[in-house]
Amino acid sequence: MEARKKLFLIYFMLAGSTFAQSFHNPSLNGAEETSTNLGEVESRENAPDLEFQYHDHDQMTRYLRAVSAKYPELTALYSIGKSVQGRDLWVMVVSVSPYEHMIGKPDVKYVANIHGNEAVGRELLLHLIQYLVTSYATDPYVKWLLDNTRIHLMPSMNPDGFAISREGQCDTIHGRHNARRHDLNRNFPDFFKANTKQPQPETEAVKQWISKIQFVLSGSLHGGALVASYPFDNTPSSRICRSSVLCSVFQNYEHTPSISPDDDVFKHLSLVYSKNHAKMSRGVSCKSGSPRFENGITNGAAWYPLTGGMQDYNYLWHGCMEVTLEISCCKYPPAHELPKYWQDNKQSLIKYLAEVHRGAHGFVMDENNNPVERAAIKIKGRDVNYHTTNFGEFWRILLPGTYRMDISAEGYLPQEVEFIVIDSHPTLLNVTLRSAKFLLRTNNA
Repeated sequence: MEARKKLFLIYFMLAGSTFAQSFHNPSLNGAEETSTNLGEVESRENAPDLEFQYHDHDQMTRYLRAVSAKYPELTALYSIGKSVQGRDLWVMVVSVSPYEHMIGKPDVKYVANIHGNEAVGRELLLHLIQYLVTSYATDPYVKWLLDNTRIHLMPSMNPDGFAISREGQCDTIHGRHNARRHDLNRNFPDFFKANTKQPQPETEAVKQWISKIQFVLSGSLHGGALVASYPFDNTPSSRICRSSVLCSVFQNYEHTPSISPDDDVFKHLSLVYSKNHAKMSRGVSCKSGSPRFENGITNGAAWYPLTGGMQDYNYLWHGCMEVTLEISCCKYPPAHELPKYWQDNKQSLIKYLAEVHRGAHGFVMDENNNPVERAAIKIKGRDVNYHTTNFGEFWRILLPGTYRMDISAEGYLPQEVEFIVIDSHPTLLNVTLRSAKFLLRTNNA
């Protein structure tokens, strides 16, 4: 504990004078700003070979291991579990601190191929890994991002489904489900309706993963449309709604927006992706009769309601803001089209992750400078609880404005803090909670 206290005290002494400078992000001037040219010259010298082709599980595994061996200072490869048929669910961390959490700096993630036949995202994450590790030494923007963020990339959540999918199939459902014929994006606990579907090994592994690492921002890569879809995916017209405060803001109609307390932030995050994408913000329909999405974004339930989705689970259970990114009209297009998809999405993939450095973040400590773990963080007017990590850290992605935040923890006196969020860098808030027992002893003295 003493070593941890020393670490925090050193951090606090440095934070006040250097935080704004070290975390300054030139991209945080709105989704419209796309002037930063990410890696105009894309160098892949000395990197493991990665062709624009589809990689089966063994090929993907060999590539990930080769990158991890080649760039041990920037990458760490781990498995969160196994699929029904025993394939590893690989995750690659790309960061200057790949093996351990950086105190005061957030963890973010992308998950692809949750539907096995939606294959573009799987390959794009491999190319994103390649791009990040080969650009760190030459691209200041990538260097800034990896210096201040831990990026976790899961190329395939459904390797069994991918194994039976076929290149060139755009609209079929063959390979969509896992090996037990379950749709993994209908297999998570749901806020609005009891999900009675049998939990699957892949979803159980993801649930354990995000319970151990406190992710702040996430994207789920899908195919079959060209749109960024944000929470909520389900509606309170379902049988069970566990919060009258949240449920009261909804209308009980299907195919109308199901508005989350952070609707403004989710719209902004979705616009960051769509407006940095080569085509998505045009809102073009993938095929005749398909809906047209204004600015390339949609509320999930307004598109179509679903129960058991991963993005609502991330947000409501773990305070991780996740957007579903539909990145290809064809679910499994021919491999020769992959370079086009990479160029269309490269800037969006990077700029979206950088949005984690927007809003407010800081530490909650007690009067002895020890971190307060699992302290509840609630922004007034936004009825979703966030919590501090075991290091007392918290992050809250917010748009510019004035906010009031309630901080509470068992055994401590609650606090309310007013603060301002600006556009150019996150607001640092360090909060000290005083023990209720200490106050009681003082009053009885």
